[in-house]
Amino acid sequence: MIVIEKLNQLLERHTSIESQMAQGVDPEKYVKLASEHAELEPVVQKIREYLDAKGNLQEAEELIADKETDAEMRELAEAEKRESAEKLVACEEDLKILLLPRDAADDKSAILEIRAGTGGSEAALFAGDLFRMYERHSALHGWKVDILSESAGDVGGYKEIIASITGRGVFARLKFESGVHRVQRVPETESGGRVHTSAATVAVLPEAEEIDVEIRNEDIRIDTMRASGAGGQHVNTTDSAVRITHLPTGIVVTSSEKSQHQNRAAAMKALRARIFDMERQKADQERADARKGQVGSGDRSERIRTYNFPQGRMTDHRINLTLYKLDRLIMGEGLDEVIDALVTDHQANQLALIENEG
Repeated sequence: MIVIEKLNQLLERHTSIESQMAQGVDPEKYVKLASEHAELEPVVQKIREYLDAKGNLQEAEELIADKETDAEMRELAEAEKRESAEKLVACEEDLKILLLPRDAADDKSAILEIRAGTGGSEAALFAGDLFRMYERHSALHGWKVDILSESAGDVGGYKEIIASITGRGVFARLKFESGVHRVQRVPETESGGRVHTSAATVAVLPEAEEIDVEIRNEDIRIDTMRASGAGGQHVNTTDSAVRITHLPTGIVVTSSEKSQHQNRAAAMKALRARIFDMERQKADQERADARKGQVGSGDRSERIRTYNFPQGRMTDHRINLTLYKLDRLIMGEGLDEVIDALVTDHQANQLALIENEG
């Protein structure tokens, strides 16, 4: 049920923001107001459509109820009534989605962590395929990808790779990727043509700003060590790799990609994201009962997706979605179709929860 009072409050807030921006405020406040304005704009447009449809419906009903309305005008009013009623229902559904509670981290950039799971060398190769999939997908969206740390597999791919993906709303789009990804294919080293199953774990964490997470100097231990990589890659003669241990939580992060100064900054970025994610998960756990119906649990031990190469299909187990376009998906081009379906399902579950509570 759409509450008109709530809609009017949003319209008033939108008008107030525009008035403040026009009056001239300090740059810092202007940026905050502009951000809120951009967030409200699609909601306000939909509210105006909704109120127009509501007004048109009321006018049509009044004309139909008026005994002095002639037959031709009555026919036009009946058509207007049907059209406005349909428009009203569509706007109401759109507004329900637009007014859903937002995840405060949705606008943030993200830290992507991929680790090879069961399957040995084939799992590492698959981890590499997944990273390239997200890398290409990010390029299509204009997001910037920076590798924070990597550990190469014995025959290619990665035992582990951690990267920063920078852009507006990255976390909102990629957060459903957390979980176990399974691959079924014939390894190049398999002479008998047998299909092997291996897995990789993906974790997507919202990138935390310093204001989101306070890390005290006395709570961390920083060690420097010699950088090393497979086949002589990224090997430096100086002790440039950095390992940071967060003593209160035991979280350990490393970076060995750049200079010692850059590695320290990269490791701190990854550490902040881990701590922020841990705090979010703790808060989520307290609301676990309310969240049971939502898309997956975000649990990284949960198998979420299978990539079957012999059959050219990808199946997302959370929403029973199967697509026979694995070549495009693994290239990052078809991933939006899967993410859109996950977002839609997530919104439907949120609406169901709200309606049940109501």
